[in-house]
Amino acid sequence: MTVRIAMWSGPRNISTALMRSWENRPDCSVVDEPFYACYLQETGLEHPCREQILQTQSHSRETVVALLSQEEPGTALFYQKLMTHHMLPGTELAWCENLRHCFLIRDPATIIASYLQKMPSVSVEDIGIVRQLELFEEIADITGKRPAVIDSDDVLRDPASVLGQLCDHLGVKFMSGKMTGWPAGRRDSDGIWASHWYHSVEDSTGFMPYQARVVELAPEQQALADQMQGYYQQLARHRIKP
Repeated sequence: MTVRIAMWSGPRNISTALMRSWENRPDCSVVDEPFYACYLQETGLEHPCREQILQTQSHSRETVVALLSQEEPGTALFYQKLMTHHMLPGTELAWCENLRHCFLIRDPATIIASYLQKMPSVSVEDIGIVRQLELFEEIADITGKRPAVIDSDDVLRDPASVLGQLCDHLGVKFMSGKMTGWPAGRRDSDGIWASHWYHSVEDSTGFMPYQARVVELAPEQQALADQMQGYYQQLARHRIKP
């Protein structure tokens, strides 16, 4: 029986590097942000590569849910990179019951600074931090267990320790040599939006070394980061530590 792993992240985290990590395992297949077209169709938002996304992904949440919860990928593990902001409030989540869940978090100020390198503006909804905490609580209720939480800074500090503990939590074998390094380049599994968002990860061959960052934001953006800090901290207190 396939083990289905749902990794819930906001944008501008190390979510694509983590997808590389899992896809480099010989026993794992991955899917990249499968609800993106649903989100764009439902919200009408203008995002880079919008038309290509709408043309290449299903707009039906029911179809995507069937893929994630029922389709057999032909591998022992099926890793699902899911964006929290793609799951609008009120979205049906009963299908999550039999998946194994993890939440990838990052300091809000760092997310905002990184997001603004790719987009002209940022909002509460864009970065998905409030929705991430809501999903964490909803999924805990549905599954009857608290999902794993990992922080991107902790992963960068010590990938082997954090990913090893995460694998233990998820009940799968950790493959150190496979999950901490991978070949450079684009993947067939990458979303059509890779040309806009994935330049740095395409050049990568592993997790970048951790570097403490001093983030400087405009007053309005700093106010948003301060507003998000409490939601982030509620998740951070559950995180796996190196």
